[in-house]
Amino acid sequence: MSLNPAEHDRKYGELDQVVRAHLGLGPHAPEALTGYLRQAWRTRPWAVAVAAAQLRAYADNPPGRLRLRLGEYYRLPDVGLPPEEIRDWLIALADRLDASPASGEAPPPGTPGTPWEWRARFPELAQLLGGWFSQDMPDEFGDHESALADYLAGTDPGLAAQLTGELHDLLALPLDEDDLALALTALGGEVEPPAPYGPGAWLAALAMRLRDRSGGPSAG
Repeated sequence: MSLNPAEHDRKYGELDQVVRAHLGLGPHAPEALTGYLRQAWRTRPWAVAVAAAQLRAYADNPPGRLRLRLGEYYRLPDVGLPPEEIRDWLIALADRLDASPASGEAPPPGTPGTPWEWRARFPELAQLLGGWFSQDMPDEFGDHESALADYLAGTDPGLAAQLTGELHDLLALPLDEDDLALALTALGGEVEPPAPYGPGAWLAALAMRLRDRSGGPSAG
């Protein structure tokens, strides 16, 4: 029987986050685990111990090919390691996670440093940019305003409110226009902001549009 989502999250949810934090960076990129720890300690510190336990459990009980083929077991994403090195890598990650709360190794708050960390910190903004502002946006919607209107029409107001908070959080980071452009790309955006906006002004305009839609106070 294939894993259902609840079972997947219970057994492998944090393991999956740690592993995916390394995709595109390599299995030994220190910034990958730093990004995971920074986000976990920022929002859900309990997850660090859960991740370490799931990593060890997977390393000590690797799946057979049949169970993988039947969908009964989590399939580890390809991180660029040969199979014989996977177990030691997982154990080493678990050791580092276990050491974090004991030694105070939690990374200080700061700007995300990897694509995974950007998406983990700004999940709804990543959903908006990757789903509505990809390179296909001009063909699907014609312009930025139509794309945003489509997002708002089909999105729960609670998620739109979360997006508003994420926009303000992003704009509060010490980023210049070039940094913001890179952030938009890391979050899945593939089109330039509409003229005459630069990245910062467009994000601020989006935040204002969402606030006005929710009935918040006017800009003055």
